[in-house]
Amino acid sequence: MKKLAILAIVALQVAVCGCGKTSTNAAQNPTTSVNGTWEAILSGGDGQAGVLNFVTQFNVGTEGGTLDITSFSFLTSGPCFSSVKENGSASLNTSSTNQVTGTMSYTVTGGGSTLILDGTTVTGTSNNGTLTGGAVSGTWSLSGGSGCTGSGTFILCQGATTCSTT
Repeated sequence: MKKLAILAIVALQVAVCGCGKTSTNAAQNPTTSVNGTWEAILSGGDGQAGVLNFVTQFNVGTEGGTLDITSFSFLTSGPCFSSVKENGSASLNTSSTNQVTGTMSYTVTGGGSTLILDGTTVTGTSNNGTLTGGAVSGTWSLSGGSGCTGSGTFILCQGATTCSTT
């Protein structure tokens, strides 16, 4: 009878311990922030719409959000923009192998003109939570004053060494 009672107590203890909260250590999706100097090369525009390449600096937190643009400068000045205001946003995903993908938009307004970059593809590598070798590609459109309309494709690169129009 003692053996049966001990066996019942052990079984009860196993059952009670098995009902406790359990947790698993699922792999967490790493996140990536973006910063640094970026160069935009726009293709496909004519006249003033063909000289819209620019350099910018911005930051964005992990997984994206609103761009914190700290500087902006067209490489060639033109009549489409007498003054500028920029804004943008990004949506980023980082794989377990540290490959970054996502989308990004960037808008420049001023002087009656609006330049919109619709970045449908963001690529790069997360290096300790910061994007490196980043590139954004997509389409752009310009609307506004006389001679300030056009559209085409662009590439926005993190540092000039990653920029390519191929």
